[in-house]
Amino acid sequence: MDLPSVPPRSTRSPALKADPYAQLKLLDVQALDTRADQLRHQRARLPEIARLAELSAKHADVANLARDARIDVDDLTLEQSKVDADVEQVKTRRDRDRDRIDQGLIANPRDLERMGHELQSLERRIASLEDQELEVMERLETAQARLDELTGMLTETEAEIAELEASRDEKQREIDAKLVDVEAQRGPAVEGLPADLLALYDKLRAAKAGIGAAELRQRRCNGCQLGIDAAELASIKAKPADTVVRCEECSRILVRTSESGL
Repeated sequence: MDLPSVPPRSTRSPALKADPYAQLKLLDVQALDTRADQLRHQRARLPEIARLAELSAKHADVANLARDARIDVDDLTLEQSKVDADVEQVKTRRDRDRDRIDQGLIANPRDLERMGHELQSLERRIASLEDQELEVMERLETAQARLDELTGMLTETEAEIAELEASRDEKQREIDAKLVDVEAQRGPAVEGLPADLLALYDKLRAAKAGIGAAELRQRRCNGCQLGIDAAELASIKAKPADTVVRCEECSRILVRTSESGL
């Protein structure tokens, strides 16, 4: 026994209805949302922000170099202090022995001869230490010059950072004030819009790069900027004014106006 055929159930959702004025009002909401998105984009991409990121990385690199240079200066300063102390210690011993000889406190010829040799050895030791002292001083001078250079770079970078931060903050305050104004206008703009229309708009805006509703203008969708063929235009024209039309290409809400070219 043949069963009666059952027509396939349509999967197309029933057309959304909304007063034509509400649809036009949705374009005002879209304009405000687009302006808010533009302001947020501008705020997040101020040229000062990119430059500050560069300077922050530069500052970190120079700070690391300055830290290493400071360690070199500190190490060489300690080394110089040690060499200076060694020179003074040997000179003190030399002067003490020389004074003993000059005062005639050493009478034994052998002791005098031994002390004479010791004085010669001390002079050689002093000369060697003074050469070492000079070499350490030169290295310390070079290290200190490098540290001074890096410290100057840090100071210049910090000054530029402070200037850029002040400029960034001022521009962001200006943008924030504009955002507050735009957001204040949005409340009255959405007031009275059907909940289902607004829900569809918000859903599309989230999925379509911030554009949920677009004007049908001069036979073109202002959302995807694609022209609409004659057959589709005829279909749109035939729909009741309260039917919410969707673009066949981008699925955005397509709002008909006197400039649509229907």
